[in-house]
Parts: sequence; C-alpha cells; structure tokens
Amino acid sequence: MTKLESAIDPERLGVRPAEGYAGDVTPEQAAAWVASGEAVLVDVRSDAEREWVGFVPGAVAVPWKQWPGMALNPTFEAGVQEAVPTGAKVVMLCRSGVRSIAAARRATELGLEAYNILEGFEGDADAEGHRGRKGGWRYRGLPWKQN
Repeated sequence: MTKLESAIDPERLGVRPAEGYAGDVTPEQAAAWVASGEAVLVDVRSDAEREWVGFVPGAVAVPWKQWPGMALNPTFEAGVQEAVPTGAKVVMLCRSGVRSIAAARRATELGLEAYNILEGFEGDADAEGHRGRKGGWRYRGLPWKQN
C-alpha cells in the first residue's frame, strides 16, 4: 500500500452537488482522481502562499489572485485551459476552499469539468485562529512539500 493509498479515507470519497460548477470533492477524492490520471490538480493560491506554506507535487500553479493586493490574475483563463487536457477533470485547490469555488465556476464557464476541493490546502481556522489543524490537504496526510 502506498502512502497516498493509506491516507485516503474511502468514507470521504464522492462528489457533493454545487451551483455553477461540477461539484465539491474532499481532498481524498481529488487525490485519488489525480493519482489515477482522471484529473489535473490546479493550485489557485498565490505564488507566495505556495512558496511559504507548501505545495502539492505535480500540481499546476495557476493563481486565481496574486499578491500584493490579491488582484485577479489576468492570465488565469489561458493558464487553466493550457493545464487541462481535453476531456480531463480539473480539481481546484486554494487555502481553505473558498477562492477555488470562484476558480471552478470560471473554469466551468470556459467549458471544463471543474471541481472545488473542500477544506483547501490548510483547512479552516481553529478556535485559536490557526490553520492546518482542522481539515485540509496537509492535515489529511496527502502528498505535499515545503520549500
């Protein structure tokens, strides 16, 4: 059994309906699709977030917004269309699963089968305002690295 297989909880697989895009998936479902070649993982976080917080190996970086100012990325559309082969699914990852909803909606408008990854990379903030302790790609033990 690989490290990825041991991190995937079968109870958490499946698609939840959503409005304006193909649906919401757990980090485990997204990882399974990416591992099988069914989907491309697009990380829509800013370059700074990926550099400082961590990244998913093999993910394609196409920021939805960029620092400073968190202005919309004018090359998002071209980047996501280039990243996703015809007929493949795309799973969108951000910090907590919010910006990735907007990115999934836009990708859907562009004709892609786009999904939002619930919980994002870091998950929700806990009672003390800290991320990484309450859900998220990292918390679930899925593959990631840090510079």
